[in-house]
Amino acid sequence: MADNKNLTDEEIEDEGIIELVDDEDNIIKFRLLDVCEYKGEKYALLLAAEPNDAVADDEVAIFRYKEEEQMLEPIEDEALLEEVFEYYQNEEDAE
Repeated sequence: MADNKNLTDEEIEDEGIIELVDDEDNIIKFRLLDVCEYKGEKYALLLAAEPNDAVADDEVAIFRYKEEEQMLEPIEDEALLEEVFEYYQNEEDAE
């Protein structure tokens, strides 16, 4: 969906709103749902912050979170996306 995205401190602190640019240079605003760690890597789970054509209201977008660089990296592997989402759901259910 989007290229690597460097996060600014303002984006992280501003109610978790993150702006990403899609393949057609459209800005899509996301709300940070959570960050979870899975198999030694961190993943950011994002929800659409406003209605748009690229992401459904109830769809969760998952990106690899490179903490040191404060960067979001897209994930192409569908199986990995499903694993991370299942792991996140199980962790939420456990709490």
